[in-house]
Amino acid sequence: MAEHATPRGTTRRTVLASLALAPVGAGVFGAAKALAGPGDTASARPAAAPDLGPNVAIFDPSMSAQEIQDRVDAVFAEQETAQFGPGRHAFLFLPGTYDVDVNVGYYTHVAGLGLSPDDVTIQGAVHVEADWFDGNATHNFWRCAENLSVTPAGGADRWAVSQAAPYRRMHVRGDLVLDDGGWSSGGFMADTKIDGQVRSGSQQQWLSRNTEWASWDGSNWNMVFVGAVNAPGGDFPDPPYTRVDSTPLVREKPFLYADDAGDFHVFVPALRTDSQGISWASGTEGESVPIGDFLIATPDTPTTELNDALSQGRHLLFTPGVYHLDQPLNVTEPGTVVLGLGLATLIPDGGITAITVADVDGVRIAGLLVDAGPDNSETLMTIGTEGSGQDHAADPISLHDVFFRIGGPGVGKATTSLVVNSSDVIADHLWLWRGDHGDGIGWGTNTADTGLVVNGDDVTMYGLFVEHYQKTQTIWNGNGGRTYFYQNEMPYDPPDQGAWMNGDTLGYPAYKVADSVTSHEAHGLGSYCFFSANPSVTAERAIEAPQHPEVTFRSMVTVSLGGTGTINHVINDTGGPSNPQTNVANLVSYP
Repeated sequence: MAEHATPRGTTRRTVLASLALAPVGAGVFGAAKALAGPGDTASARPAAAPDLGPNVAIFDPSMSAQEIQDRVDAVFAEQETAQFGPGRHAFLFLPGTYDVDVNVGYYTHVAGLGLSPDDVTIQGAVHVEADWFDGNATHNFWRCAENLSVTPAGGADRWAVSQAAPYRRMHVRGDLVLDDGGWSSGGFMADTKIDGQVRSGSQQQWLSRNTEWASWDGSNWNMVFVGAVNAPGGDFPDPPYTRVDSTPLVREKPFLYADDAGDFHVFVPALRTDSQGISWASGTEGESVPIGDFLIATPDTPTTELNDALSQGRHLLFTPGVYHLDQPLNVTEPGTVVLGLGLATLIPDGGITAITVADVDGVRIAGLLVDAGPDNSETLMTIGTEGSGQDHAADPISLHDVFFRIGGPGVGKATTSLVVNSSDVIADHLWLWRGDHGDGIGWGTNTADTGLVVNGDDVTMYGLFVEHYQKTQTIWNGNGGRTYFYQNEMPYDPPDQGAWMNGDTLGYPAYKVADSVTSHEAHGLGSYCFFSANPSVTAERAIEAPQHPEVTFRSMVTVSLGGTGTINHVINDTGGPSNPQTNVANLVSYP
């Protein structure tokens, strides 16, 4: 499932973001330029806004509703079915009120430019449908909505998605529906308030972190609520709800905004500890970084120029597009922000690593899709160097909405997608995907051993999705690790059992904690098999971990999708099986 300025730090300021930010309208920016269609070179932006390229539309409330609707509809027509296409787009709404129906297609990023979601009001909808796939939302990937309030025209909005479709920092003044009548396999919601009810429908699994709503209705296999106000009652597995009362440590994703003088900044939220509910109820703590401290990149920007900026202590803002890298991006300075708009996509050419991050404090990587190229990369991203030992607890490195893809648009190869060597890293929504459909797909074609390797201590993951890798999909070697929600599918395509053996063991686990680990906790884990190439293939276990009193697992499920294959055990030799006779196996806790 199955997008040259002052050195960093010279004009930073720590702020408490006010909910009373004055609307920015025509009085700030004056007359807007003509709106461009998705293929035009003219930019839909007010004259005073930064040039974010032709694929970013910055909407001002002084624009006519029809102008805005025409631009939104033109992009959606291009992107509705463009699952592996090159288009990348962002719609950015300046503070104010808009009457518009935003149907969000592939590689489309919809965001408000206020400090609070309530600074931008959409009267209509910001929604995802599955009309193009007959109501089946299992391919509705790679899109996002953030930092907006929506008053749904019909009382309810829809966000029918699966992986890599974050719904962040949103306020829905009504209900929210998470499916479109057919199958759906999401998903991730964070820092979001729903005034009415959330209806999950057919969603197989979902993570809600730091959310608030009037009520929640629906369940399937693995619904996890972390720091959620008014999380539904009942306990795994009937219903399959896992609640963690507070979020132990998190930093929200950086976001672009315009202040009441019309100047653009990136807001970098502060760390929150033991939090419940939204971060923006009475202002958001963090830093405001002027847009001038960023190199604004386009796909034509040479990689050498990007690295020169990084070495000089500048931040990077990737505008929507597909970027070919001829050398790794080397993030070496503490506090660097690397932010993508419109699912900006990085392709490491020649088998290089796309991004390397030094073992330094406070780096933020957000809003990027990393696509493996046809030459095998040993890694696609590394955080810290091998053997890193520094303590970053006071200012961790964090990843937000960072996605990896191997195959789909074409042949891709990477031995390991992400290696985390640094300690104290926070990852807030990752999808690491070896493609199971599209172009360049096959057991010997889009080769990839492992999605994630964690070597650092005290690393925390919220919303970890890892799918279809050919060996152990997640390997955790560091102590003190924490995972809140894990979703996995085993590879669909082992041609036979002999091709998928871990020594003498049948298949590979989805999630392995190393024997040397003495402390680890994981909440809400689901692993599914669909061995469509050969349904006789079997995995011995989904999770493998040492037996230690401080290595604990809570709320685990394995599923044989349609009875196509077998997982013998949930964890080690406990739980299960999931097979054609018993599709679903639940295990409340281990040990």
